[in-house]
Parts: sequence; C-alpha cells; structure tokens
Amino acid sequence: MSYLGVGISPGNVPVYHSTDMKVFDRKVRITELVLRGVILGLGLLAVVLIVTDSQVRVFFTLEKKAKFTDMKALVFLVVANGLAAGYSLIQGLRCGVSMIKGSVLFNKPLAWAIFSGDQVMAYITVSAVAAAAQSAVFAKMGQPELQWMKICNMYGKFCNQVGEGLASAFLASLSMVILSCISAFSLFRLYGGSKTKNAHW
Repeated sequence: MSYLGVGISPGNVPVYHSTDMKVFDRKVRITELVLRGVILGLGLLAVVLIVTDSQVRVFFTLEKKAKFTDMKALVFLVVANGLAAGYSLIQGLRCGVSMIKGSVLFNKPLAWAIFSGDQVMAYITVSAVAAAAQSAVFAKMGQPELQWMKICNMYGKFCNQVGEGLASAFLASLSMVILSCISAFSLFRLYGGSKTKNAHW
C-alpha cells in the first residue's frame, strides 16, 4: 500500500527494529559477559601471584624477606584488582541473569549506574597498573642519582613473579577499559534510539 507515499505499513517498522535491536543487544551482552569473566579471572590471578610472592635473602647474618607489602604500589595493585574482580563477578551475575530471563534491554538509570561503575573501575585499575609499573622500573633499573639500588638483582624470583602479576593486571585493566567503552555505547545508544524510532514513525 503506497498511500501518502508510504511503501510499507507503519506497524512493521517498529517490530523489525525491536527484533533487530534485541539481537544486537544480546551480542553486546555476550561480549560484556565474556569480558567480565576475563577481568574476574585475570584480576584474581594477579592478586594470587602478587600476594603469594616472597623471597628470603641472607645478608651476612641478617635475614631479609621481600614481600608485596614492602611496596605500596603493589598493595594498591592488589586492592584494585581485588575490587575489579569482585565488581566483575557481581556485574557478570547481573548480566547472566538478565540474559537467562530474556530481558537484555535495561532502563536509563541502570545504564547510568553500570556506566559509572565501569568508568570508576577502569580508572582505578589503570592507575594501579601505572603506579606498579613505575615502581617495577625503579626496582629493575634502580635510580643512581638518588642512590636507589637495583632490587631485582638481589630478589630475582620475587621480581619475576611480580612481573607476571603485573602482566595479568595490565590485561585485566585493558579489558576493563574496553568494557567501559561498551557500557558507554550501551548507555548513549538508549538516548539515540528514541530519536531513531521517532524518525521511523
């Protein structure tokens, strides 16, 4: 029917648009769920690697044990990754439940809450990795101008395991940044969707 130049029934457009958006939303939720699982796994791995890391050296008759609490940047890294893992577990459960129920679409207040939480966690994890990486460089290279020794020459095993934990934390923070971009897209798409629907009508 081409009455008034309209080639299809107006009722068909929203139905197709809604179905298409549900499929797209499901793909976004699956990607979100996978990323939250990655962050959970890598965050816990980083925490375990750093917390369980220690090395004992004997200097003359003195025994000195290197542990993560000796470096405040590593303490911050452990706390940040613990928070990221816990947050990802909670959000992952929320995402999984919504997919099982079939309600992949969510309202604007919930989208704002998820977006804000993801942004905060992304900033925390990135800053923690940056601080730990700077401390790791000082431990590896030293700072002759300030007479700081190359700690990793004395505690090689400790530094190697910290490096593994730092690599896991870096991948977790990178995943958190990607996830924060996805949540930003999901949020602002809700505002653009109403304009698109109105345009179809």
